[in-house]
Amino acid sequence: MTHCFSDLVVEGQLPETVHPMPDLLNKSAEAVLAAFRDSQRADFSAIIGDVNRPETVLHAVFAELAGRAAADNPFHRVALFRSGALERMFLDLHDHVMGHPVWRHPFFVRVFDGDIDLPQLRRFATSYFNQIKNTRQCVAMAIGRFHGLMDLPYGPLNERVAEITQISLAQLVADEYGLGSHDVDDYPDLGHLFRSRTHIVMYRQLFDGLGIAADDQDQPMLWGVADNVLIQRLVAGDPAFTPLEALASVGLGMEWGVPEFFSLLLGGMIRVAQRDALPLNARDLEVFIAHVRYDVLHAVSVMLVTSLHMNDDRDVSVVKNACNTLMAGRYGMMTDVYAHVFGEKCPALAEIALESRYRLTDARIEMALLQARHTIAAKRVVRGDEYRARTETSLVFA
Repeated sequence: MTHCFSDLVVEGQLPETVHPMPDLLNKSAEAVLAAFRDSQRADFSAIIGDVNRPETVLHAVFAELAGRAAADNPFHRVALFRSGALERMFLDLHDHVMGHPVWRHPFFVRVFDGDIDLPQLRRFATSYFNQIKNTRQCVAMAIGRFHGLMDLPYGPLNERVAEITQISLAQLVADEYGLGSHDVDDYPDLGHLFRSRTHIVMYRQLFDGLGIAADDQDQPMLWGVADNVLIQRLVAGDPAFTPLEALASVGLGMEWGVPEFFSLLLGGMIRVAQRDALPLNARDLEVFIAHVRYDVLHAVSVMLVTSLHMNDDRDVSVVKNACNTLMAGRYGMMTDVYAHVFGEKCPALAEIALESRYRLTDARIEMALLQARHTIAAKRVVRGDEYRARTETSLVFA
């Protein structure tokens, strides 16, 4: 067997092409989380600086919009134009999201420590693949919530604000599907279009590295994974949830924590590759490497457009509850994955000392989830008929 991980670690350090923290393997899981909290704050502060500098394109975009609005248009009062307001809003929401226990989930910490073997990695890879396959569809569903008929308070700017929101979300979808074209000459022919290097294609590269045959890659969903997929789809697309909740769910609730926990998964796999001489290389792990690099940009972009749809503290509370819903679903998913991979029980969200600020404040999601379970194809979920009839959830309410 050829050892192929030399492109992942060079003299104990990770190359910049693999991870922005060359000393990732020398950090604790808590230190990785702290580093991402700090770097994301710095990234957002830099973007705020660009918004306020007249010579930047970003300033010109929003200044042009403001110039089209009458003096009494509420667009002039969004956080973007109030000194320090956007940064305060970001810091509050960022602290809320990154403080949730899901980013310290025992599964991520255990993998980062290297306490996992090849058969367990294979079980993780096939079970988590079902999450990867569905996330991007939720972003696409959220795009459709922003349109010319929606209720916005900006009068003649309504459709322009909706369009900017669509653009931000569309970039997330384009990256997920491996597409990007700004000119007719750049547009791929159909053969290349249908062979785009989507995140699913990148994930199948991991299967190559782990030696998982094609017929074994697509497995029925675990119950926790199915619940998480349904929760994400419901908040993004169900009319029971507002466009602001949809936007928060696919942006802040999804994007901010991804670079951190993908770093833990990446670091753990590299440790195992070194320890057990697994033939993993950068191509095999590209899906984790790419998410760490791109999702930071996604997070900042979505935060900017989200601020255009927030008017007061009530909206901040709405966004926090939407994020809590998504993070609760992810925690439940990873708890189920932990049991499946390691054959051991992991404490559920209701069994840990969950802070009151992370408990859900309404029952819409629970009722919607129970109804949605009845709509799934039973063969797509482990013991699907039992899952469809299940009335318990892993959600924790105030």
